Amino acid sequence: MINSSHFGIKPVSGALGAEIDGVDLGKPISAVVFDDLHQALMDYKVIFFRDQDLTPEQHIAFSRRFGEPMEDMFVKESEDYPELMELLKEADDTGYNFGGSWHSDSTYRTSPPMGVSLYARELPPFGGDTIWCNMEMVFENLSAGMQSMLEPLYAEHLAQGYREKLAVIKGDYSKSFENVGDVVRVEVNHPVVRVHPVTGRKSLFINDAYTHRFANMTAEESQPLIEYLCNFAIRPYFTCRFSWQPGSLAIWDNRNTMHYAISDYHGHRRLMHRYTMKGDKPMGMVSYPECNMSSDNISGNNNGNL
Repeated sequence: MINSSHFGIKPVSGALGAEIDGVDLGKPISAVVFDDLHQALMDYKVIFFRDQDLTPEQHIAFSRRFGEPMEDMFVKESEDYPELMELLKEADDTGYNFGGSWHSDSTYRTSPPMGVSLYARELPPFGGDTIWCNMEMVFENLSAGMQSMLEPLYAEHLAQGYREKLAVIKGDYSKSFENVGDVVRVEVNHPVVRVHPVTGRKSLFINDAYTHRFANMTAEESQPLIEYLCNFAIRPYFTCRFSWQPGSLAIWDNRNTMHYAISDYHGHRRLMHRYTMKGDKPMGMVSYPECNMSSDNISGNNNGNL
């Protein structure tokens, strides 16, 4: 683990996560300091900053150091700042909770996001925490026999019909969605065991939100093992939990973590700004020719808007 002379590092759990102290993200950051921040992200998988007074421009500028912005396929960007997604839940929203399931972001994409930078602008007086889990540690704690069985496997990741579903639920951020009535299906195959492109470490790369079945198997055959692995992954031993404060910023590695947004602040407003970083195509222990796609596999009536 890195021990930087440029800032303080305080781990938040034994599994992953660390608070960074002594860095003002609104000011220019030297290449040397940024290299240490990047290494902290590689070591801890999610890093947190407190008391940051950032304009949207400053949030974008700092996040861009980690990666170019990536558009979401279902949620439109901010009109004023196209690099940012506005996640707003009003006090009277009681339905759908955006991010309210264990997932890695957009794994239905051919090249899912490398990471995410999330900044708290308005927060409820309580609740709204986010939990992450370390999918490298999850894989390491599986039996040798299970690891060997999973390493050559690929799985289908699927997003389907979200626009239609979200149109009829209050609290669904429908104000952020375009053409809500569209029925869209996006699917791709990814390795079940992903090799990190920077560290070379192996992690379990499935999630309950998007992983539909193992390649060349039926959903019925696949589901018991997917369910077991997803439940195994969210054991408290593998997790950390972050309580947001106004001005808090979190950056996480989407390639080897899952996260869950807790909706326990009903009757209160919450506003977050999210910057999503472009990623690369997941690489596994073996190649799988059928998933060598040049773009996302999309079907349905999308009216050319994706």
